[in-house]
Amino acid sequence: MRFNRARGSFVCRISTVPYPESMPTRRKGREPPAPYLGRVTEIARQLELLDLRPVLVGGMALVMLGSRRVTRDFDFVIAQPGEQLAGALDAFYDRGLELAAKLNEAGEVTATISSRRVAAARLRLDKPEGAFFYDPENGLRIDVLFDFPIPARELADRSLSAKTPVGRLRMASEEDLLKLKMIARTNRSLSTDEQDIAFLESRRNLPRE
Repeated sequence: MRFNRARGSFVCRISTVPYPESMPTRRKGREPPAPYLGRVTEIARQLELLDLRPVLVGGMALVMLGSRRVTRDFDFVIAQPGEQLAGALDAFYDRGLELAAKLNEAGEVTATISSRRVAAARLRLDKPEGAFFYDPENGLRIDVLFDFPIPARELADRSLSAKTPVGRLRMASEEDLLKLKMIARTNRSLSTDEQDIAFLESRRNLPRE
C-alpha cells in the first residue's frame, strides 16, 4: 500500500510526558465528533505507551482550534513502529478499526484487511509512508503517517495539549500545522489548503490563555 499524497496528513500523543503550554484562545466553530474522540484518545494513549509519540495533525486539529472546516477524519504522525508494529496494530484493531486495503479515486476506503497478521505482513512488505485505518461500522477513519513529513518526536516536543472527554491528545503546534499545510500545498491543489492556511495565519496574533 502506498500513501496517497493527494490527501495530505498529520499526529497524536499522550500520558507519560508532561504536557506543554495551553492552546491559544479558541474561536467558536465546529466541535469534533464527540463519539469518536473517546476512541481516538484511547488509541493515542496506547500508541504513547509504545513510545510512538502520536501527534494529531490535519483538518481535525484545525477543528479543535475552532475552524469551521468540515471533516470526520483524524490524522496522526507517529514514529516508525519497527518492532512495535504488532502493538500499534492492536491499538486500532482492538477498537474496531482495520487497515485499509483499497481506496477509490475520491480517496474513500472501499476494502479493509480484517486479519492483523496479514495487515502486519502488508505493512512490512510495502514499507509505506503512511497507513489508513477504517471502521466499516460507523465510518471512523484515522490516517497515520510514519515520521513524515516531519519526525513525530520533533512534532511532539512542540505539541499542544488538547482536552477530550476521556483525557488529552497531543496536537501539533500551530506553527507546525501551518508548516505541514504549506508542504501539502506544494503536492496538490485543494481549496481547503488555502482556507486552512488563511485560518492558521489569522490566529498568529491571538492572545494565549
